[in-house]
Amino acid sequence: MSAIRNQHLLAMENERRIQLLLDAVKDHAIYLLDADGFVASWNTGAQRFKGYSAHEIIGEHFSRFYTPEDRATGLPERALQTAASAGKFEAEGWRVRKDGQRFWANVVIDPVRDETGALIGYAKVTRDISEKKEAERALFRSEQQFRLLVQGVRDYAIYMLDPDGNVSSWNTGAQAIKGYDADEIIGHHFSRFYSAADREAGEPAKALRTALLQGSFEKEARRVRKDGTTFWAHVVIVSIYDDAGVLTGFAKITRDVTERRRAQEDLEIAREALAHSQKMEAIGRLTGGVAHDFNNLLTIIRSSADLLQLGNQTEAKRQRYISAIAETADRAAQLTGQLLAFARRQPLEPEVFSVGERVRGLERLISTTVGSPVTVKIEIDADIGSVAADPNQFESALLNMAINARDAMPSGGELRISARNVRQVPSVRRHAAIEGDFVAVDIADTGTGMDAETQARIFEPFFTTKEVGKGTGLGLSQAYGFAKQSGGEISVQSRSGEGSTFTIYLPRSTARPAAEEARPLPAQLREELPTQRVLMVEDNEVVGRFALALLEELGQSTAWATNGEAALKTLEAENGAFDLVFTDVVMPGISGVDLAKQVERRWPDCRVVLTSGYSHVLAEEGNHGFPLLRKPYSLERLMEVIGVRGPTNAEA
Repeated sequence: MSAIRNQHLLAMENERRIQLLLDAVKDHAIYLLDADGFVASWNTGAQRFKGYSAHEIIGEHFSRFYTPEDRATGLPERALQTAASAGKFEAEGWRVRKDGQRFWANVVIDPVRDETGALIGYAKVTRDISEKKEAERALFRSEQQFRLLVQGVRDYAIYMLDPDGNVSSWNTGAQAIKGYDADEIIGHHFSRFYSAADREAGEPAKALRTALLQGSFEKEARRVRKDGTTFWAHVVIVSIYDDAGVLTGFAKITRDVTERRRAQEDLEIAREALAHSQKMEAIGRLTGGVAHDFNNLLTIIRSSADLLQLGNQTEAKRQRYISAIAETADRAAQLTGQLLAFARRQPLEPEVFSVGERVRGLERLISTTVGSPVTVKIEIDADIGSVAADPNQFESALLNMAINARDAMPSGGELRISARNVRQVPSVRRHAAIEGDFVAVDIADTGTGMDAETQARIFEPFFTTKEVGKGTGLGLSQAYGFAKQSGGEISVQSRSGEGSTFTIYLPRSTARPAAEEARPLPAQLREELPTQRVLMVEDNEVVGRFALALLEELGQSTAWATNGEAALKTLEAENGAFDLVFTDVVMPGISGVDLAKQVERRWPDCRVVLTSGYSHVLAEEGNHGFPLLRKPYSLERLMEVIGVRGPTNAEA
């Protein structure tokens, strides 16, 4: 008796827990019906959805939740019959709350059977999905409006493709641009809009493949209308997926941009004509400037040579004419160096140096150069950084700008040179600002200043506001070329009557500056030079004969090869028995740099020295660690290279 009582109490406890669980569910109406459809239980969710409390609805028939129309058709009875026979009834439809308000419901009815399989009732779960239904209706309305919108667009062809590329929809814009009616094109492959050549090249398939892989495809290309005429089209293809991630097709938008392309082509033609005109003007100005300066220099050289040929010249005069020729040759070399620097084709020899120390080291030279009417002030921040650049070109740029500042202050003034660390190069000449660590060197004067037109041309080669004969017009262009080739920038700020400030920006280096070494003393006597076997490689006959004579005059045992291939054959024949290979860089066939690399690898005991007046290889790649002797070179420089104290891995 006690066991039966305990089982009864346990059953009651389980029923109570189940009811508590059901009452905790508020988003679903969960309740039981007896075999005839009368409500036998009621949870909190049912009360919230339907509006009835438990005592109001238990014992009432569930059909009262249906609309009069559904009751008239016998839908409640069919729902129970379906659940009993099929094992489940599920449907969506309108249901009625206690206050008569209707809501859209998702209904599931399951039959409940006892241990013998006899039907004893039904479990009924109802969910209010009115908001979902309203969202679906809103989506349908939106789709209808979108369809009307797409159909109303006439400037764009907007249509759909199925996954295979067949047209599945067509708007009026597509009809206007392509020429096809909807019934003519829907179901046909979109490749018919491509030219025969594009179809053979597989362009339609490539477009869909790109849209699949990248999500979209975009291009401007020629397309074909129904009548066979072509037009320039801007095409966008976007892949479309359903909620399950399955590809349903592609959205394709095409715009006729023929007129825009034609206008763009006309504009490009006009721009090219303008650029060509400006280029020819610049070439003319550059050619005129070079011709003017070199003719002046050649006049000195030719006149000095003519005077040397006259008899009865005193030794003092001969020395004066010889010095004039040598000095003029140096000035000519400096002129070509400035041109190469502007063109960013000067082979630089960068090294890490302290900007502050280098500027302070120039203070006396700058003060002497600008003269006493100009006060020179040097202001260097205490934590100024180092840069990796060509120190000689850096000094030349500062001196050139100091001289320009002096000329802008004919009655005297103040020249202030300062250096500071910055984190950004500002926008210069319509270029975007550059983020990074830079050292900025300012050269400011209190001179006459410049107007905007002058500032726009200040870095052009041979452009100058000075009187004829008082400047080459290459000083600022050299500074510009050095800054750009060093990975930096140069800017100018100026107003007429208010002075000018030039700023050179160079990237900061995290490396420590190398300790400065004392310059080696040049060999001055032939007797001090060791006699070496020298293989000279030079393809220019005039230069080669002259260099050969110089080397022999210096007591060297010299062989001459006219190109890199001949030099290698000579080295192989002599088993590399040369002390020095002295080679030009620019030659037909193997370049001097490539030759140097082979010699270094095959005959490591043989030194290599490069020589060049200009080489794009040196400008772009450097000299790869080999000594470089620039043309025109002097006898003293040549002696340094072949002498015991000559440079080993830097520019001579």
